[in-house]
Amino acid sequence: MKTAIIPQVRVEPALRTELESVLREGETLSEFVESTVRDAVAFRRDEALFHARGEAAWRAYQETGVSVPAGQVLQELHDMLDAKRRVLLQKHDGA
Repeated sequence: MKTAIIPQVRVEPALRTELESVLREGETLSEFVESTVRDAVAFRRDEALFHARGEAAWRAYQETGVSVPAGQVLQELHDMLDAKRRVLLQKHDGA
């Protein structure tokens, strides 16, 4: 597959200087821009999926009147977070 070029972006010299000051050792401006664009695309894709799931849940609630209490949702999220923390701690302790 051939690569494509992203259009140049004109910025104020101060922003370019600030950008160059945060580049990691050996990182080029082009690599930084590509990485940032990839991250932004992934964020926007995830954001769109999040909104779509929210809209679907809202429509389902409007049709059925059935919902999950906020406390239950929060508890499930806390449980998921605790489980992830345990996994990360096990990896850290085993390292």
